[in-house]
Amino acid sequence: MSAEATIAVNLARCVGSTMCIQVAPSVFALTDEGQSCVIDAGGDPMERIVEAAENCPMEAIRVEDLRTGTVLFPLTEES
Repeated sequence: MSAEATIAVNLARCVGSTMCIQVAPSVFALTDEGQSCVIDAGGDPMERIVEAAENCPMEAIRVEDLRTGTVLFPLTEES
């Protein structure tokens, strides 16, 4: 599966809840520091990636569609 999105984890916000890993285990993993990281942006379907971002309790995951440049999550950017 090829990557359809740019996925970024904000390490200043990530608390290592593993919610993203539970939803999209082929995309996310924990680092040695106990924070989420992207291991394969194309590892799971886009729907699962967005669901993983939506389930992050700290809203630490940003997902952008590579084809359109549309931010899929979060739906509003902080100022």
